[in-house]
Amino acid sequence: MTRIGSSDLSVFPLSLGGNVFGWTADRDASFAVLDAFVAGGGDFIDTADGYSAWVPGNSGGESETIIGEWLASRRPQGLVVATKVSQHPQFRGLSASNVRRAAEASLDRLGVDAIDLYYAHFDDAEVPLEETVAAFGQLVADGLVRNIAVSNYSAERIREWIEIARSTGVVQPVAVQPHYNLVHRNEVEETIVPVAAEFGLGLVPYYALASGFLTGKYRSTDATGQTSPRAAGAAKYATEHGLRIIDALEEVGDAHGASITATALAWLRAQPAVVAPIASARTADQVPDLLSGGRLELSAEEIAHLSGVSAWTPAQV
Repeated sequence: MTRIGSSDLSVFPLSLGGNVFGWTADRDASFAVLDAFVAGGGDFIDTADGYSAWVPGNSGGESETIIGEWLASRRPQGLVVATKVSQHPQFRGLSASNVRRAAEASLDRLGVDAIDLYYAHFDDAEVPLEETVAAFGQLVADGLVRNIAVSNYSAERIREWIEIARSTGVVQPVAVQPHYNLVHRNEVEETIVPVAAEFGLGLVPYYALASGFLTGKYRSTDATGQTSPRAAGAAKYATEHGLRIIDALEEVGDAHGASITATALAWLRAQPAVVAPIASARTADQVPDLLSGGRLELSAEEIAHLSGVSAWTPAQV
């Protein structure tokens, strides 16, 4: 178990991404994935109110709705559920009124009394940060949210948020969710990690497997014939350098009897301030590899080797 920043939340060090629920995983498949995750020891689920509004026929909130129906059906104990605000088509942005209405809608879809971890999904430059900080603080004061966090914020804006929170006496963020993995490192390590270390924030990285590239499945830049909606996103990493990273992951993983997927997640877990990488699964049989990534312990030499091979990120995205 690992603690999320300065919060009282202790979780298994791998978070299940809910972005595929209502997208590439229907209700039944999502239930099977959630069942497998919890049965295997997982207890930290990540979603957002905007998942999956981009799918034709969806309107947003589908992932939260599926998770809420599963929670009502299974009634698991000790589960930590994180969700986010600013991208739902009906609740865009981070004005105080919007944050409040979006949180209430998420609570209704999830069927919970309070949100364990609530993220500002994307920065909103059109709303004074003081207004957003106060709105999140009020959610905690009113018992709708237990802990707050930020996602996709720059180091400067994270620092500004914390300074406002301190000066106004409202609750401070406990976590930050950045795009971070073996093929996308520089920006996070140079800017976000130092701020996280300074203020005791836990990192909960998304795209931990680089849209599936770090599973080792995509070893060609040609995505022709791939049926997965994520194939093109993964294929862009299949450069000469990216494939060297896959080879190194395979070598290190083989020494442990572990998959490329589990090894990539284990490397990310070992990085400063990282609490729990986020990874998603379309089917229940993909879950064990993710859970293995939350348990695999690499040696200092193995971590250094993978860090050396991946020292330059080939895709600036």
